[in-house]
Parts: sequence; C-alpha cells; structure tokens
Amino acid sequence: MDQSCHVRPRFTPSSCDCPQTILPLISTSTLQGDQWIPIVSCPADFPLELFEQAIEQFIHHPEYNSTLILRSEIVRKTFYSRDMTSDLDSHRPIRNIHRTLLPRRPGRDAPIDQLCTLYGSTSGAHMDVPCTLVLSPLLPPGASLPYYHPAVRHLAFRFISSTPPILRIEAVLLPDTLSDINSRLYRTALSLLETLHRYGWGAMTHYQKRVMHDCVIPRETYQNLYLVMRERYKHLVSEWKESTDPLKHVFEDIGIATYLILLWEQTYFQGTEGHNLTPAHVAHRDLSQPPGGFLDLGCGNGLLTHILLSEGYHGHGIDLRARTSWSHYSEHTRAALHVHALDPTQYVRGVTDNGSKPSAVPYLQPGAFLIGNHADELTPWLPVIATMEYASGYLSIPCCAWSFDDRFSRSSTVHIVDLPAIADDETLADRLNLGREGSHQSQYSVYRIWLAKLSQSMGWKVECDTLRIPSTRNWAIIGRCRRERIGDDTQFYVDRALGIVQEVVKRGTFKTRTPEGKAGDQ
Repeated sequence: MDQSCHVRPRFTPSSCDCPQTILPLISTSTLQGDQWIPIVSCPADFPLELFEQAIEQFIHHPEYNSTLILRSEIVRKTFYSRDMTSDLDSHRPIRNIHRTLLPRRPGRDAPIDQLCTLYGSTSGAHMDVPCTLVLSPLLPPGASLPYYHPAVRHLAFRFISSTPPILRIEAVLLPDTLSDINSRLYRTALSLLETLHRYGWGAMTHYQKRVMHDCVIPRETYQNLYLVMRERYKHLVSEWKESTDPLKHVFEDIGIATYLILLWEQTYFQGTEGHNLTPAHVAHRDLSQPPGGFLDLGCGNGLLTHILLSEGYHGHGIDLRARTSWSHYSEHTRAALHVHALDPTQYVRGVTDNGSKPSAVPYLQPGAFLIGNHADELTPWLPVIATMEYASGYLSIPCCAWSFDDRFSRSSTVHIVDLPAIADDETLADRLNLGREGSHQSQYSVYRIWLAKLSQSMGWKVECDTLRIPSTRNWAIIGRCRRERIGDDTQFYVDRALGIVQEVVKRGTFKTRTPEGKAGDQ
C-alpha cells in the first residue's frame, strides 16, 4: 500500500464568520431562545460511520484537551427510544452520558456535571447514524462555569454529510460571550476541532496507542491520592536546595511515592476487609509495609526517601555522595540517608570479617523492597540483588542504558542463561507494555525489553507500567511475585543470579565507584 495513505491529511480549518451555506442547528426549545452559532469548520477526512468512535475520546478523556481537567467520571448512561422527543430540529437523541468533570486543581477550580448527548439525523441515507454530539453543562442556580469550561450553554460537534463532508463546531453562547477569531472561545473550538480531526483519522487507520498508562494501579485511585500528596508536599518546591528544577523533581517524586504507596497497599495490605482507612491516611501505613521496609538505591537528592519516611514507611536511601538537600531534611530522614558505593561483586569475592555470607548492600533488611529511580549503573543489578537478598520486590524506572559493567548497546553480549519460558521480543513488548516503537526499535526500547527478560530470568513475574510523572523516562518495571518452578525452590534463581555475578567478575571490567565527600572516608 502507498505510504501516503497513512499520512493524516493536513488540518485546514475555516472560521464561520461569513454566512454559511449549511444552516446551523435549530433548537426546538424556543422558551430558552437557544440560537446556534457556527464557530469553526474543516474537511472531514473520515466517514460518518467513524464519527461516534472518534467522539468517544472526547467523552471519556477530556483531560487530553485541557491541562486543567484531571479526568471525567461517568454518572449514568441513558439510551433513548425512537419516539423520544427531540430538542433539535431534524435530529433525534440516541443516547446520553451524564459525566462529572474533575479539575486538576480542586482548590482553584470546581467540578461540573455535563450532559453528553449523541444525535442522529431523522432523514436521509444516514438516518439514525450518530452525527452530532452536544455538550451541556449542568449548573445549580446562581453558580458560574469554572474557568476550564467554555462560556456556552451548549457546545456541538457536527459531522455534516455535504459534498465534501465537513466537521463543524457550533455553540449556544452565554450573554457577552464572543466567538470571533480573536476570542478565547474560538481558540478553544479550534483546538477541539483539530483533536476531532485527528481522532477520526486515527479511527480510520486503526491507530493503536504505543504507550498504555494505569496497567497496575487504576487511574482514578492514583489521581485521587496524588492530589492529596501534592497538597501535602508542594511546599518543598519553595524549599528546594538543589540547582536542578524543583517543579520537575518535586512533583516527579511525589508521583513516584504515590505510586509506591498504592503498589504496596495492593501487595502487602494486612488490614481487615472493609477497613475505613485509605492510602491517604498515614495511620494506614503500618498495614501496608513491605516486610523489610524499603531501600532506595541511588537515592540522589533523597526526596523520594524523605516523602516515604514522612508517610510512615520504614527504609533507607544510599548514594555515592551526599546532596545539599540531605542536611535540610528532618532528623529522621537524615538518619536514613547514607553514602555508600554498592559493589555486587562482593557476592563472590570472599566472605565478611565474621565469616558470614557476603552482602553487597548494607541497610538491607530481609524482605525489603528495592527502589531504583533512574539508578543508571545500578539498574540491571536491581533484579539480581533482589534475588540474591530474598527481597520482597522491586520497582525500577530505567533512564540511562547500562549493562552490568558497561554502557548497554544493541550488540551487548551479556548472556542471560536459559530462557526457555520467555516469549520473543515482539510478544514480550506487547504483553508487558514496553512501548516498542514498531519495527524501528529505539535503544531505550531494546533496553527495556532486555531488562524485562533479565527480571524474568531471575524468577520474577514482571509487570510494567507507564507512570504519570513529568519525565520522558517514565516506564516502570516491577517485580513483586516470584515465578513458580515445579520441583525447584528459590535457590535455583539465587544460583542463576550468582552465575551472572561470577561472569561479570570473570570479565574483569566492573569497577566500583568511590564514595564522594567526607562521608566517603567513613
């Protein structure tokens, strides 16, 4: 097939300031004096039959069109019979969705209920095929629209089966609302029309998202707790001590902490069914602690460790050097942050002074949960150490691509022994939401797939998710359950992990970095 067939036609909008040859909608509810005003239109580069599929995105994901909207929640759905009275001339209502729009900043904007009604034509070749969506805000008496909602009584998305067909946005304006090309309403309508044009083309070409969020933790659960956590810790932006961007780092770590709290709640919660404590309550933490607390490997500025400790979890953070922020945290956090250079080769290079089993990781309690947030050189070691130390699980958010003792590349020759149960890369990427970019794999895609195969080879049931954090490196690889091997126990995977360490030592290229600063002399 000609590749040009898969290129979305250029979006070519036209304002509706001039008289239109195609009349606007006509309201039958004359008591309200509703007058529909065409605002902007463009060619429809997809058939009417796909209009409903395209418009579903608007109904269920309004946050894609406004950074001020968190999400929508469906209140109820209503399907209408053919004899239902219509409030639009030459149209009949087919179905209605009552939704609530939730703001991203509830302290500033209010939520609002909205009716989303799909209409079909009452005549012609496309009779009863959905061709119009009308959005109608529901306001209590005396209330005003929130800022993120256009100043309209109704907003309509239309597929007009003319020759050629067009898409058009029309509205019933509130008093004093302008709709010319310099108005805010026009800019909003233009953005919405471009999105509808893109959704329709995507429906026609069977577009599939490469990245899927909320594979492990439900979106609503995450967002609800994140709003609480953001309010609780947003003051850290004004108290930032590092030279890096506080907006990125503070809200990124709040997001990761939120995710971990819900992951641990899902994995370790020991409360009774029907408990009245939610993850937003610090008192809830004792009921969802990882058995050995947590250890943040390569904790950097220590903020993630600080937030988790402040939320009532037990754990430590280690890094090659102390950061400026460390001395400004609470005494409790300062006591949990340590300068340490991790050396996994210690597992095969002798024993400790008292003759016990060597360990490469101090501050690691039995059953601890390991965290690797952009841990770079430590990233591939996470599942290996988690296996060697009988950890209860780990979460890795890979950034820079490292193998065990060198930069990772497509031609890396690091051998992962005996993987008969692991599917090929294509299946693995799809099944674990690894975001493989078609047939042209990026270095980062190949690296994620390699890490997932490594984790499985260490005996972990691997889960992957795309985190809602302000970073392009937001893929999380999670291990929290062990794969079963009939007739074998965990020692099988411990021996396999030990084999990787022995291979790294044999190559002789691994170098332990030296702790920096005064703490490195301790």
